[in-house]
Amino acid sequence: MDSKAAQAAFANVIHQAGTIILGKDQQLRLAIACLLARGHLLIEDIPGVGKTTLAHVLAKSLGLQFQRVQFTSDLLPADIVGASIYNRESGAFQFVPGPLFAQLILADEVNRTTPKTQSALLEAMEESQVTVEGHTHKLPTPFFVIATQNPTYQIGTFPLPESQLDRFLMRLDMGYPDHNAERALLKGVDRRKLVNDMPAAITAQELENWQAVVTSVHVSDGLLDYLQAILAFSRSAAFFQNGLSPRAGLGLLRAAQAWALLAGRNMVLPEDVQAVLMPVIGHRLQVAKEFRDQSKPTLLAKVCDVPIP
Repeated sequence: MDSKAAQAAFANVIHQAGTIILGKDQQLRLAIACLLARGHLLIEDIPGVGKTTLAHVLAKSLGLQFQRVQFTSDLLPADIVGASIYNRESGAFQFVPGPLFAQLILADEVNRTTPKTQSALLEAMEESQVTVEGHTHKLPTPFFVIATQNPTYQIGTFPLPESQLDRFLMRLDMGYPDHNAERALLKGVDRRKLVNDMPAAITAQELENWQAVVTSVHVSDGLLDYLQAILAFSRSAAFFQNGLSPRAGLGLLRAAQAWALLAGRNMVLPEDVQAVLMPVIGHRLQVAKEFRDQSKPTLLAKVCDVPIP
């Protein structure tokens, strides 16, 4: 499969999804790049700006089996992973899969549940499997988690721990629509009805094939020098508590390869790294205590200013 074919296939996906999610082509492109890189996506914003609709649209456009889980304070790990239930006919316990056994999972308002339930996603997101009572169960492929979270200053939220944030390849903000997009929303048909009527632009098997192609997108030694310079700067900068981990570096590389593939190229350029840099590192880097009088976006921008070797 060549890169131009990938560009054409996903341009169709983005165009179709863009008829529902108006004025958010950049967010759609980043979300698809995240999925192509086999990552998981965190969307943080206020309620009502289209976070849930984005997940529905991606599932329909990409032909993926979809499950939505509403995370609440009383949700238990077994409610999403599944549990063993006694079967009276066979006289044995039988595992009943939970909603996690789907190709695209929407973990809606994930920070409104307790850390115990949040942690039930860790193994699934890292290894595409879950372990229940000593037995390992593989999850469907492709497997993709889109989690939405409300701003942490809102009532009834539990901040995600750093270990869980690191499982998300990207974090996006939806933002308010612009004037023209909002006018179209106000005058148009209910978006939920449009999503239900939307056909799949590609199949799940085609998506898996393109995911395999991402890793073959060429990365030069010079590009790796640039990526390592970014990692080294984040680790030496005094204004961050901790630098980027090796997992973050691998994620940044895969995301850049996916972005290059969406652009119809079979090699990664520095601008591909720059395009995905903020969504990949923004939720991983925490400002050091003595620098919290400065805005986080300003400090993150310093990472983007790392010179290209």
